[in-house]
Amino acid sequence: MGPVTKHMGKLKVAAVVVLGGLGLSACATRGYVDEQIAAVNTRISAVEARVNDVGARADAANAAAQAAAADARTASGRIDQLTTRIDTVEQQSVTRRPRN
Repeated sequence: MGPVTKHMGKLKVAAVVVLGGLGLSACATRGYVDEQIAAVNTRISAVEARVNDVGARADAANAAAQAAAADARTASGRIDQLTTRIDTVEQQSVTRRPRN
C-alpha cells in the first residue's frame, strides 16, 4: 500500500463521517418540530389577540366618531334655526319706529 492509497482511505473515512454528521444534523426529530410549531402557534395566538384588541378599539372609535357627527348635525340644525329667528327679530326691529 502506497502513501496515496493511505490518504485516499483516510479521505473516504473522513468524507463518510462528515456526510453522516450532516445527514444526522439535517433530520429533525418529531419532538423538536412539535416544539417549534408550538412556539410559532403561541406567537400567532398573541398576534391574533392584539389584532382583535385593535379591532375592538377601532370599532369603539368609529362608534364615537359617528355619535360626534350626529351631535354636530344636531348642533348645526339648531344654529340654523337660531339664525333664522335672529334674522326675523332684526328685520322686525328695522321696520319699527323708535318710541321716542
